[in-house]
Amino acid sequence: MQLVSAEFFIFLPIVVAINFIVPRKFKYIWLFITSLFFYASIDVKSTVVLVIFIALAYGFGLLLEKNKQNTAILSVAIAIHIAVLVACKYLNFIEKTFLSLTGRTEEAVNLNLLATLGISFYMLKIIGYLIDVYRGDLVAEKNPLKVGLYVSFFPQITQGPIERAKNMLPQFNFPLTVDYDMLRDGILEIIWGYFLKLVVADRLAIYVNNVYANPMEAVGFTTLVATVFYTFEIYTDFAGYTHIAIGISRLLGIDVMENFKCPYLASSIAGYWRRWHISLSTWLRDYLYIPLGGNRKGTARKYLNIMIVFLVSGLWHGAGWTFVVWGLLHGLFQVIGYILKPVRDWCVNVFKVERNAFSHRVLKVLVTFLLVNFAWVFFRASSLGEALVIIKNSLVFTPWMLADGSLYKHGLDSADFFVAIVGLIIVVVTDLVNYNGFVIRERILKQGIWIRYIIVIAAIISILVFGIWGPGYDSAAFIYQQF
Repeated sequence: MQLVSAEFFIFLPIVVAINFIVPRKFKYIWLFITSLFFYASIDVKSTVVLVIFIALAYGFGLLLEKNKQNTAILSVAIAIHIAVLVACKYLNFIEKTFLSLTGRTEEAVNLNLLATLGISFYMLKIIGYLIDVYRGDLVAEKNPLKVGLYVSFFPQITQGPIERAKNMLPQFNFPLTVDYDMLRDGILEIIWGYFLKLVVADRLAIYVNNVYANPMEAVGFTTLVATVFYTFEIYTDFAGYTHIAIGISRLLGIDVMENFKCPYLASSIAGYWRRWHISLSTWLRDYLYIPLGGNRKGTARKYLNIMIVFLVSGLWHGAGWTFVVWGLLHGLFQVIGYILKPVRDWCVNVFKVERNAFSHRVLKVLVTFLLVNFAWVFFRASSLGEALVIIKNSLVFTPWMLADGSLYKHGLDSADFFVAIVGLIIVVVTDLVNYNGFVIRERILKQGIWIRYIIVIAAIISILVFGIWGPGYDSAAFIYQQF
């Protein structure tokens, strides 16, 4: 059962309706049962692993509560979790790297123990919980079902956001009473999420997959468009899931943190990471960057810490050198940005540049977007060689492809291509107005009931008409679910 499936559209209303009826002090039990059921409906074997780690999180939490500041217990707990993560996700990568470095030609065997769904996400939640207890920032939860719900909460289990125990556990103890306003707000979040996923992301994916499947055959603007499309595909896919997860959580009386804040409007790479996958970037900041010393131990150490954090970020996303390069590029972009800051300041002073001028801000946003777009090529490519081919081909200047129909030969005909462009315009305009403090969802909720119903009905019809459905469509293909 996936978030985009007929089964889920039956499952969710039942869960929400019964959640209304269940007394407040027992809601966490109902939500834990439904979370395990949801997860088991996708993969029963992964559920066994999940339950084991819920038990470990509960046990180690109590041990750390009893033995204050016991570094040995925390180290053992983290080591166990990381070891299982490596066993489930990285053994093949390690083996292939070893064979490549030693020049051996035998074919790699499948060493990964089990492809456990969402393990990268819930593992970080568990480690963060244990570190908070170790630091004394959080009292260990005595109820194992609440720990289990924190780890397995079904809107978040496969793709986050990577919520903090300090935010979630108190809500299980004192759940909000879902009122009419929360229902309306949650439904609008869900509708927007499905629009991003089904209308925009999945349509862009058709073109992107076609080009990346045959990178040698696509040259010029055809390839350049594919790189830009993927930049927006991964955003609308992941942000779409996040909006759905936040909306479902609100229907259940749970507030979940925001995960995206108009990331492609950032004016620097550092600013981009304050807006993209916020739950991951803040987790890495609080539990890795700051413990490494952050920026407190000199400039050279600060740069090293940044590179370590983004190396970990790349590996967390996937077991492949393409992900490592993607992470290191983002770290390198930031380090170069810090190094060149005196040069930029000198240029601003010499050429009398007004930093707050609209043109200057647009230039910074454009440069940041191009750097992010460049790095995404490595994230999407199946190998470093393929990524270099894509980059090389996208630099070939072929503007006539915009008018000769070449763009319509890669899975999207002219009508679908037009819908994709319209969808992108809607996404960009929505981010622009949200960036400037005009939250469209809040404005809709302030309108009269007839206007609200017209907007909601029109949105649902648009998703049904323009969404990517039909034979061969893989409704499970949220990009970040594979991580």
